[in-house]
Amino acid sequence: MTSDDQARRDELYLDPYPLYARARRAEGLTYVPEFDAWLVARDQDVREVLVRAEDFSSVNSLTPDIALSEAALGVLPRGFGPRPTVVTSDGAEHRRHRGVLNQGLSVPRVAAVLPYARECARELVDGIAADGSSELMAAYARRLPGQVVGRLIGLDPADVPAAVRGGYRAEELFFRPMSPQEQVAAAEDVVALQHLLDGYLRDRRASPRGDLCSAMVAALAPGEGELTLEQRHELVAGLQNLLIAGFLTTSALIGSTLLHLLRDRSQWEALCADPALIPAAVEEAARYDSAVQAFHRTTTRPVTLAGTKLPAGASVLVAYGSANRDEDRYERADRFDISRPEHRRHLAFGHGPHGCPGSHLAREQLRITLEVFTDRLPGLRLDPDGPPPAMRPTLIHRSPQTLHTTW
Repeated sequence: MTSDDQARRDELYLDPYPLYARARRAEGLTYVPEFDAWLVARDQDVREVLVRAEDFSSVNSLTPDIALSEAALGVLPRGFGPRPTVVTSDGAEHRRHRGVLNQGLSVPRVAAVLPYARECARELVDGIAADGSSELMAAYARRLPGQVVGRLIGLDPADVPAAVRGGYRAEELFFRPMSPQEQVAAAEDVVALQHLLDGYLRDRRASPRGDLCSAMVAALAPGEGELTLEQRHELVAGLQNLLIAGFLTTSALIGSTLLHLLRDRSQWEALCADPALIPAAVEEAARYDSAVQAFHRTTTRPVTLAGTKLPAGASVLVAYGSANRDEDRYERADRFDISRPEHRRHLAFGHGPHGCPGSHLAREQLRITLEVFTDRLPGLRLDPDGPPPAMRPTLIHRSPQTLHTTW
């Protein structure tokens, strides 16, 4: 990809909504060269793709944006190779990976971790409140979800910062342009994360506990004795996916929610005055600016979608973020409105067999975040003297780069 191609793609990533709107108005599907894919933009069409998993495969759903340098490719084999995960598998294999996550992220299991999540949120906000201003992405949004998912998985709190760093470095490596030297450094961080997770997995084989890491070992590698190398590859891939999805997506959702609420002072003040509005605010924030904007799917046979004929092997980009702004489903779809009545019908957490198994956990962390911030920092506002918020150029974890605030 040339630098001009990357610049055009980044422009679309920074604000994809005008493209979405044009695609929703167009007949059939819209081919987008920058994505090398057909854009599925309307709510009805997105839902159709997501329930037709046999026709639209998820195997290539996380196709990297970046071609890696030879030097970076030389580093990655020191870690663990890619294997199918709950995000990148279909059919029986998908159900095998998903079963343990459905149990590990069930409502009762999430409820058990919420007191810890609230304690962490309060400690973070108390630390923020001691200053006169704060950059909330670093001080809060990128910290709470890592602490919570680390607790569920069973990580030592001392290892959580390194795990979070490794997760962000993996996203940068595969989805952001970097120099060859920067790619090598990122690849080394990814390999370090994989070895950290492998150590936990082998420990849990020897001494199981009541955490999600132990549950994954028991479900995906049943039996006794040391894990085989192939089992370790699969488990590291699955645990890495769970970890990264668990904190990057929720971090993005928290950051974007605070941004939109603070930009609309009347809605922030309404939330502070009436905490009963918080559940609706959670749903509206997820709908309005979805953290996961889109995933790729690949046709498994010739299909027709929205009147467009697609051959087998065609790449489609399924835009949840566009479906959530579809004017045929939502009145004033481009307006952020926490009083909106039709919240729960959105697609921010997917739909069908690949619907997000961690959606309840993400919602609860955002709910706790809004409860704690509105209670302890009702005067929170965007810092007029700080740099204006800018979105990260990505479709998989859409959020502000930074969020400078004062009170």
